[in-house]
Amino acid sequence: MAQGFRVPDDLVVNGLEFMPDGLLAAIGADRIVRFMNSPAERITGLSAVEVVGRDICEALPLQDLEGASWWELTDPWHGLATRTGHRERLLVLPSGREVLVTAKYVRPGQAEPVQAVVLGLRDAEARRRAENETAALLTTVAHELRSPLTGVKGFSATLLRNWDRLTDDQKRLMLETIEADADRVTRLITELLDVSRINTGRLTVHAQPIDARGALQAQVQRRVAAGANAEEFVVDVPDDVHVLWADPDRFEQIVANLLENAANHGRGTVRLGVRASQLDGSPAVDLLIADDGDGIAPHHRELAFSRFWQAGSKTGTGLGLYLVRGLVEAHGGVIVAEDAPGGGAQLRATFPGREI
Repeated sequence: MAQGFRVPDDLVVNGLEFMPDGLLAAIGADRIVRFMNSPAERITGLSAVEVVGRDICEALPLQDLEGASWWELTDPWHGLATRTGHRERLLVLPSGREVLVTAKYVRPGQAEPVQAVVLGLRDAEARRRAENETAALLTTVAHELRSPLTGVKGFSATLLRNWDRLTDDQKRLMLETIEADADRVTRLITELLDVSRINTGRLTVHAQPIDARGALQAQVQRRVAAGANAEEFVVDVPDDVHVLWADPDRFEQIVANLLENAANHGRGTVRLGVRASQLDGSPAVDLLIADDGDGIAPHHRELAFSRFWQAGSKTGTGLGLYLVRGLVEAHGGVIVAEDAPGGGAQLRATFPGREI
């Protein structure tokens, strides 16, 4: 920053409004609140009109989890003169609302009186939800890894100890099972890495024209090779809408996850197809995958794309549709759950179109 340059006060205040954390500032020995941003209003449930201009200890009577006054315990203005603040801790407002509070004491010099107290506030409930999601993810990963790794370990031990006594067919069966379990672990790791990329905004796609009919038929053939009945699938791609713009690898992931979802939660015939559509007034292409199951209740349709949602089923990680939404949105598209024309559920992913 150039020497002598000063950021305008109104620019500073406006910038603080866009911060995700809540901020309060009490200036002077009289402890009067001079600033409160919008996130602080949302987190505390108090308006700036109620707080600004009042003694911060009265306007924001924070307590610890045992009900003791946090202001009396810390006493920033008359407490230990070497303190510069407090690390984040969980505190409670009289309303029962829990907040995570960080304090910074502003002193003109070391051991000099406090001129201002600045509080940083975070939503404790949001933090708790994030921690619960992390715990759920770890539980899911442990469960999903344990089963295939147990199989790999068991069959590997059997092969090592009984190789000469096993027939060729027995060896082949065990090796194929080990390969299938290893593929399952690889898919899980790939899925988790992609979820991480989605959450951090680092997922990239490289769209190019795809033969939609060929791509859908290839996915059906893979499921048939894995033991599914070929008569359970119908691919319907009109000749005038056979090209779809997408990243080939990501499109393969999308279709594979949608087919997996139909197999786990639907029944009867699974119909795959594309059709011309519109997205924000511009040409687009819909990818449609429908089944003959019970469908998805309207109040569950948005939840279906959230992490760990399994519709009462314990099959899979519950990350499939969450991943699909992230992949579709990375292409600039959207995905919705709706009723299939003949009953059951239909998942419709809309991809932006391009001139070929």
